[in-house]
Amino acid sequence: MADKKIDSVRLQNIVQGFGQSAALMSAVELGIFTAIDGGANSIDAVAAAVDIHPVNAERLLTMLAAMDLVHLDESGFSNADDVARFLVDGSPRYAGAWMLFNKPQWNDWGKLTEHLRAKELKVLGPIGDFTVDDARAYHKATYSIGMGAGRRFVKQVDLTGRKKILDLGGGSGAYCINAAMTYPEITAVVFDLPPVAEVAREFIAENDVQDRVTAMGGDFTQDDFPTGADVVIMASNLPMYGPGVIQHVVQKAYGALEPGGEMHLIGETLNDDRVGPIGPAYWGLGQAISETEGVAHSEADCIGYFETAGFRDVAATPFIEGTLTRIHGIKSRS
Repeated sequence: MADKKIDSVRLQNIVQGFGQSAALMSAVELGIFTAIDGGANSIDAVAAAVDIHPVNAERLLTMLAAMDLVHLDESGFSNADDVARFLVDGSPRYAGAWMLFNKPQWNDWGKLTEHLRAKELKVLGPIGDFTVDDARAYHKATYSIGMGAGRRFVKQVDLTGRKKILDLGGGSGAYCINAAMTYPEITAVVFDLPPVAEVAREFIAENDVQDRVTAMGGDFTQDDFPTGADVVIMASNLPMYGPGVIQHVVQKAYGALEPGGEMHLIGETLNDDRVGPIGPAYWGLGQAISETEGVAHSEADCIGYFETAGFRDVAATPFIEGTLTRIHGIKSRS
């Protein structure tokens, strides 16, 4: 049997991957998918709907079809199912802002080598210097995806009988908002940096749960936690910190919880052999851009943080298969 031919096609496709990112972001910015959903199913119709030259419409649609974001058949162009669900403006699940979330880092990724040569790393990157306006822009981008995660959380986790949630780095307050809307007896505190807490209050009021959900300014890596919680949530900020900080925060959460309380850490986790998936690896590498100590953590790492802190019945449950894992444990009543 002849040896399998080795070529450079795979490597070329990876190197040229920034073109795929650019195509998707441009399609969102131009409203391509919204136009297709509205009936523009030809190159000329799409070009007219989004006001670009037909040649450029053909170029972009060809790329989007190659990426399987749009389909092309005898009836013309149509959106892929996930695109139709999340990238048609006006849809209740529209996540266009999330698709553009990391675009401000575009140039920095091109300078990744320079960032990797940094010798002094920080605990917290640019987020630590956010103004209220920065926080508002940031969480406006994450709000839609956060509300989806919050809805998923209250479907996956039974909070019957629980009284108070403490959400560490809760951002827009999406988890607390959904919990309050689902469980009328629950109160909640979003504990995040002061500018973020101010913005969280806006989202909380928008959802009319301000009577039971509050936001408190503070740095959960350093400041004392609010007391009285029987549920602690820490979601979507795992790769922002190194192992020492995560262990410290989980230990603080254990100490702050009421006896019998539970903690849920929801984050991007590597497989235990630390080989993929690519999502957690991407978020970990992205911390090089911010020049922080943040890294990708494995599922086993996170279970270890919980067990070291004293939690029992520690387990890992897929939250979004292949993307997010929920690590959870119980504080003993004794």
